[in-house]
Amino acid sequence: MGLMSKILGESGNSRKTEDYVELNADDFDASGAETERQVRIARISDKQDVIEIKDAVYDGDVVIADITRHSTQDRTMEHISDELKQVANEVGGDIVQKDDDQLIITPAGVGIARERLGR
Repeated sequence: MGLMSKILGESGNSRKTEDYVELNADDFDASGAETERQVRIARISDKQDVIEIKDAVYDGDVVIADITRHSTQDRTMEHISDELKQVANEVGGDIVQKDDDQLIITPAGVGIARERLGR
């Protein structure tokens, strides 16, 4: 199993707490490392959470949003998805839904491949 498969999971595999390794931020030397973009992790519990996600995408960040609290058929989730699609469209970015639990939204210049690596 590759690194990204461990991060994003594979269809059909259940994730367990022991599958994750706690990383200490102090173990990484980020001194002098200026980045233009960041990968941000978000959880969408209600419509208010969309505001921070939109701001992050407008600022040029990639956002991976956990949507497990919503059914993909939920009217609120439809509205949230439409709002985030509009943001991705406005900035020239991309958006995909990964399985039933995540949305990935990118800013301009970052596309999302629709095929998995290592088929």
